[in-house]
Amino acid sequence: MSGSFPAGGFGAGMTADSIWEAMEQLRSTFEKRVGTRMGRGDVRAAVLSLLAEKPMHGYQIIREIEERSGGSWKPSAGSVYPTLQLLADEGIISSEESNGRKTYALTEAGREEVADSGTSAPWETAGSNESTGFGALPKAGIDLAQAAAQVRRTGTPEQVQQAVVVLEEARRKLYAILAQD
Repeated sequence: MSGSFPAGGFGAGMTADSIWEAMEQLRSTFEKRVGTRMGRGDVRAAVLSLLAEKPMHGYQIIREIEERSGGSWKPSAGSVYPTLQLLADEGIISSEESNGRKTYALTEAGREEVADSGTSAPWETAGSNESTGFGALPKAGIDLAQAAAQVRRTGTPEQVQQAVVVLEEARRKLYAILAQD
């Protein structure tokens, strides 16, 4: 975002339109970073963690991962189903079909692998970022940008001016946080 704002800092000599453009740029920057992309090993670890609790079908696994990660990670079917097939090929899980759905469960070898790995579920690791605010900050930035854009689209000129004052105050408070020891 360097070079996005005129000399003198954010807001110096900016028109209302350029402030809203900056808010849209902020929103789009944060939006690209939310929805953490996990690695292949994370999908495997997530599937094994869930199946250690109870047998599930593929769609249940996807929903559980999304729910447990607080919505920050929803693996695609294109990553979950190949992982399930690989685990089945390795003898780590088995599948049983009923009512047109495959339900997956850990085999004895799978239970041993889960017990031996001693690793936490990927959403627990991602959750540690939430507690430090690193996962929550982009979401809060998106929410703020969306609210500001809504005020711009539907607010009166007085409401827009009030929103500008609130945003300027928020910016000052954010910098004040960084200035603390």
